[in-house]
Amino acid sequence: MAFVKAQKTKAYFKRFQVKFKRRREGKTDYRARNRLINQDKNKYNTPKYRFVVRFTNKDIIAQVISASITGDIVLAAAYGHELPRYGLEVGLTNYAAAYCTGLLLARRVLKMLEMDEEYEGNVEATGEDFSVEPAESRRPFRALLDVGLVRTTTGNRVFGALKGALDGGLDIPHSDKRFAGFSKDGKQLDPEVHRKYIYGGHVAAYMRNLMEDEPEKYQTHFSEYIKRGIEADDMEELYKKVHAAIRADPTAKKSEKELPKEHKRYNLKRLTYEERKARLIERLNALNSAAGDDDEDDDE
Repeated sequence: MAFVKAQKTKAYFKRFQVKFKRRREGKTDYRARNRLINQDKNKYNTPKYRFVVRFTNKDIIAQVISASITGDIVLAAAYGHELPRYGLEVGLTNYAAAYCTGLLLARRVLKMLEMDEEYEGNVEATGEDFSVEPAESRRPFRALLDVGLVRTTTGNRVFGALKGALDGGLDIPHSDKRFAGFSKDGKQLDPEVHRKYIYGGHVAAYMRNLMEDEPEKYQTHFSEYIKRGIEADDMEELYKKVHAAIRADPTAKKSEKELPKEHKRYNLKRLTYEERKARLIERLNALNSAAGDDDEDDDE
């Protein structure tokens, strides 16, 4: 029997349904999203919050979001670029910075809901797993971790932000299997290794190795650290100060940047009918005067 190619008929194309736009763009995993936002019917209109963490090349974005029919609603947000305000000016996207961003968001949300005094969380990061205990008056603020499309490998920075939020006092269902320092063979978390990552110990170790083996690469790779006088031995103390500063004042600060007086235009301004008419008359007069000058030259 000869091979017959299956033809896609008009009926096929009439019934073809395109996928959602964010699926076509490869931005949203709708299978995971549906499981995160579906709320029990008997809870009526109670929002179901997600602790959303995303990373860019130069920034960390952490948000507490709830879904609604009209669109997602952001309750609070914290960013890696806010950390210089708290004393961390370099290394704004590593595991330790992710922890700081998660801690900042947790304290900001609880302050907004007037629960910051009731739920202080884990004041000193020890690297051990921590879950907030319910108080007598109000239950802890619960959110579900939303990692997006990132691969949830052990030690991923997403779990650094998660650990910061847990220590900040949020109630997020989790396991310690993905924190930095979890041993697959021993099947338990090593708190010392995790603590090292929280306080930038892995960065300090890399700084020491480069300083000994490749001094030139160290000068270029850690130029911003050198400029600010930050050495490998200063890392832990630096992060302790940042954590304390975040707890002291987690409120968001409005940008002091002034709005531009004149907005730049990258396209031509749209003319009104009267302006277009006047411009046309002006061009016609110019053409007529030019033609009249040519006739005079010919007569001479």
